[in-house]
Amino acid sequence: MRFASIFLASAALLAAAPVHARPADPAAAKTILKDSIAIPTVAGRGKVPELAAYYAGVLKAAGFADGDIVITPMGETATFAATLKGTTDAKPILLLGHMDVVEADPKDWVRDPFVPVEEGGYIFGRGSEDNKFDVAMMVATLAQLKKDGFRPKRSIILLLSGDEETAMDTTRALAAAYKGAEFALNGDAGGGLIGEDGKARYYGLQAGEKTYADYVLEVTNPGGHSSRPGAVNAIVQLSEALTKIGAYRFAPQQNELTKAGMPIVADQVGGAIGAALKAFAANPADAGAVAAIRADPEYVGQIGTTCVPTLIKGGHAENALPQRATANVNCRIFPGVSIEAVRAELEKVVADPAIKVNTDPDATASDASQLRPEVVAAVTKAVHARYPGLPIIPSMSAGATDSLHFRAQGVPSYGVAGLFSKASDSFAHGLDERAPVDAIPGALAHWDSLLRDLSK
Repeated sequence: MRFASIFLASAALLAAAPVHARPADPAAAKTILKDSIAIPTVAGRGKVPELAAYYAGVLKAAGFADGDIVITPMGETATFAATLKGTTDAKPILLLGHMDVVEADPKDWVRDPFVPVEEGGYIFGRGSEDNKFDVAMMVATLAQLKKDGFRPKRSIILLLSGDEETAMDTTRALAAAYKGAEFALNGDAGGGLIGEDGKARYYGLQAGEKTYADYVLEVTNPGGHSSRPGAVNAIVQLSEALTKIGAYRFAPQQNELTKAGMPIVADQVGGAIGAALKAFAANPADAGAVAAIRADPEYVGQIGTTCVPTLIKGGHAENALPQRATANVNCRIFPGVSIEAVRAELEKVVADPAIKVNTDPDATASDASQLRPEVVAAVTKAVHARYPGLPIIPSMSAGATDSLHFRAQGVPSYGVAGLFSKASDSFAHGLDERAPVDAIPGALAHWDSLLRDLSK
């Protein structure tokens, strides 16, 4: 009898145990990705809440309760939060992504950008890479974890913003509301590079990004009739200032991320640029290396602050002297450099007291996140399960993602996207954006491994 009781008790425990751990079904994830692309979440169309409701439906079908999902309208857009509740009161882990996409004109595309098409091993459509691929993988993974009965020690909270590509107001709101998190994993940064020969080259673990800041240069004159030109002209003054900024180069810089990652990238890319990257990592004062890197758009953003004029406006009539001229200068500021310091430097470069240099009040500074050993270990394990021994490179993004505002709130944030793709296949923000279908299974295994390991 005693043996039988033990056997029956064991059988009961086995019956109650969760289903064997496994990544989400690739076919289901592909459906989520295609359905996401089909909802045109472009600024001005008011479709973000529809996509949020769709993701909520996927998760509720997997067992998430109504109370586990919060969709908060913000004007025409919205934020999305879904919580897989933990068994302890430990600080939660955040998953970051964005639902919105940049505009796309169907007349310019080979295929309609908002009708997902699977062709030649790719899924085409706006947002297929940025950022609906990894968002779909995260949604599918959370759904599978819920179905499996997985209970993390730390709550896992999926946060999706609704205007990352524009004002980032939803991002700021989410960062403020969830600033008490342990750390964040962002599906909109990092990821793996596949060479043109089809072999994996390296995986980039993003732990920092440059601050995005806009500065407006403004000059005003009394104006007058164009037949009576004077010594000053607002448009000419502004043009001279922009010429100076266009020719100016900020001092070269490096940090923990670029110093560690650059030599590994150098070995992978090889050639003259590889030699320059390696030389700069060893000595950031190497003038030859600096010149070579600055001449390469792929890497110029890795060695310091960059500022470029992006918009100009001036004058009020064809036959009148301009009374006002303005220009927007977009800067990507190296981590650790203040927004005000760059404004002051631009003012010195312009060297014209008649020209005001004003800072966009929404600009937010963000320093790099320290590389946490458990995050590095979990990413290494997940990547090496797909590509044994592949180099894991700490990286800094030249562009901005939602992580910017979470880091500003004190939440360490890491770009750990599951997508591996070729550089020649990356068309984010461009024509005929696409994502490789064969990247889906590996990305699902990637997210499953990360979440199981880091939520312990």
